[in-house]
Amino acid sequence: MSGWFDETLHEHMALRLKADRLLYDSKTEHQRIVLFENALFGRVLMLDGVVQTTEGDEFIYHEMLTHLPILAHGRVRRVLIVGGGDGGMLEEVLKHADIESATLVEIDPQVIEFSKKYLSKICGQAFEDPRTRIEIADGADYVAACKDRFDLIITDSTDPIGPGEVLFTERYYAAVKSCLAPGGILVTQNGVPFLQGEELQGTLRILRREFADASCYLATVPTYAGGPMAFGWASDDDTHRRTSLDILEARYAAARIATRYYNPHVHLGAFALPGYIADLIEKPA
Repeated sequence: MSGWFDETLHEHMALRLKADRLLYDSKTEHQRIVLFENALFGRVLMLDGVVQTTEGDEFIYHEMLTHLPILAHGRVRRVLIVGGGDGGMLEEVLKHADIESATLVEIDPQVIEFSKKYLSKICGQAFEDPRTRIEIADGADYVAACKDRFDLIITDSTDPIGPGEVLFTERYYAAVKSCLAPGGILVTQNGVPFLQGEELQGTLRILRREFADASCYLATVPTYAGGPMAFGWASDDDTHRRTSLDILEARYAAARIATRYYNPHVHLGAFALPGYIADLIEKPA
């Protein structure tokens, strides 16, 4: 079976991807899961009609939300991933030998089982790694009750609709801060600013109340249409965002990881914001 799938997340534009072969289409308790093959992007995962990840370009998104904060920090040992049931974020985190534990909190257990079966090119053996801990829970509830402390927390959420909506609230970000170890870093998925500017504004308004240093950085992911994607950044240690090129290059070499998008020069450049985004995040939300 072939055809086309339209993503209509945005009011004034749509993304259309050809499904050369439909592999899966079913509803769970929380959402509709669709998986199809595309000749350019490989397997494409959609949740409730919105593209989540593809085999072809997932490396950009996952590398920039993992390696950038890990190497900026320099001593990340414990990581919390909220969302990310496809396992791609987990797989990138665990490439670092210094990581002692990685906890993944996913609201929908069927996404994890589905990903193990259908998206092994994205998750690899991450779910079987002995450093991995899986928690099936609502992310906001988990961080509100969590007594553990993490060096890095990654919010790998869907857009602020459906199950992902609570992961963009003041309650959530305040609880996340209480889960961070001293000097820890929070990074978040914050959409495409050209089309979703209010989402980024709202997140940074909250983060700037909670943290000493809050901003965003960028990467361009082809299937997240509409321009570069923004990732929120927050920490009470304002030196992490200014880690020098020399230090980043030394840490990158020592980590001995293979990356296709991230490198220390891209790391520094990601924080250089175009004027329209810099203006956007300085406006009241």
